[in-house]
Amino acid sequence: MNLPRRRLLQLAAGAAALPALARSASAQGYPSKPITIINPFGAGSGSDTVSRVVAQHLGAALKQSVVVEDRPGANGALAGLYVARAAPDGYTLFMSTNSPHSAAPFLMKNVG
Repeated sequence: MNLPRRRLLQLAAGAAALPALARSASAQGYPSKPITIINPFGAGSGSDTVSRVVAQHLGAALKQSVVVEDRPGANGALAGLYVARAAPDGYTLFMSTNSPHSAAPFLMKNVG
């Protein structure tokens, strides 16, 4: 590829300016509101216990409240659909075992 010198200098200057633009265009501090961890099984289950331990440490690390919400039903498919339809902003997390991801599509005809 044969670039004229002027075009090469323009590309080099543009590439050098990218890190400065990325810093100035950074998003607001995450998290700026409470985070919700969705658990696909009932209260007292193993995944609920693990979710609450993770939420406690995550909240302390991020200095933001983290709420665990249990949404049992349909072997985790209801919780999975809820999280899939949530806003893709990182404030709704899915803490699960492997069954809603690996078994549900084969056991249920219309998961969602």
